[in-house]
Amino acid sequence: MSRISRRDFVSRSGSCAAHLALAAVVAPDALRREWARATLGPVVASEPFGSLEQVADGIWALISTPLGGDRTTLSNGGIIAGRSGVVAVEGFNQPAGATWLAAKARELTGRWPTHVVVTHYHADHANGVAGYLSSDNTAGKPTVRTTERTRELVLQKNQPPNDARTAALQQAVLVPSTEASSIDLGNRRVRIVPRSGHTDSDVSLEIDDPSVVFCGDLVWNAMFPNYVDAIPSKLSASVNALRRDRKTIYVPGHGALAREADFDRYVAMLAEVEQAARKAHAAGTSAADAGAAFTLPAALGEWTLFNKVFFERAFSAWYRELGG
Repeated sequence: MSRISRRDFVSRSGSCAAHLALAAVVAPDALRREWARATLGPVVASEPFGSLEQVADGIWALISTPLGGDRTTLSNGGIIAGRSGVVAVEGFNQPAGATWLAAKARELTGRWPTHVVVTHYHADHANGVAGYLSSDNTAGKPTVRTTERTRELVLQKNQPPNDARTAALQQAVLVPSTEASSIDLGNRRVRIVPRSGHTDSDVSLEIDDPSVVFCGDLVWNAMFPNYVDAIPSKLSASVNALRRDRKTIYVPGHGALAREADFDRYVAMLAEVEQAARKAHAAGTSAADAGAAFTLPAALGEWTLFNKVFFERAFSAWYRELGG
């Protein structure tokens, strides 16, 4: 295993894509193997970058496994099909990831995606969106949907610049940032709900029957999240709002499919971080020192990507909110 200094780790791990890439350096091999095996539904396709699991009739989740080093997708995503259309969730890290998912949608449903929804601006969710406009599609271009703020941030921040990505997003249909909208697929309606917390412009995709929620990076399952753009109080509020009072499958932005117990463990982890950050901030402890001293309770189990720098980043995000 190659080693990386703390200074290099901090300077190079700002984005979620870098967060995952650098975590691959420090994650134990046993955790990589266990995470890759953790499936809930039947696996209908598998690649070095991830597996496509059937969640329910007409719904599939792409669970990415980036710790092996393949950067094609990096984030999770999925396919939601109905009689009159198909929604693809996320643009992924590279166009090849989007093209692959679109081709799988055609194999499984008989049609290329008619709609694409990007949950937030981070590169691993947005940079490959132009792949859905591939020449492999002969049935017309899908409609890309995202919030205006997400599109603005992709165009301003995501590197390297890409003309095809810019063109795809400039033609996007902008979804409301203050109220839910929906996509009618004939026999199925997908709600696009604006939220915030992981960034200042997140959306979730929610289906009522069956009860399935695509959470974007508001939720990470058994993987410590990236707080680089986080607004922690809003993150907690958004996560709590996603929790349903009935049996539900949650598709996190990263990590394996989640059930209620997995979701609640994530909520408990966020609460532990908040409590420790508030206590350290009140005591005048620096975010770096507080993060270095912090450990998650053993009762919460093991979290892939464990590294003290991630804790420091979480404390820093809380300190921004708390002042200083």
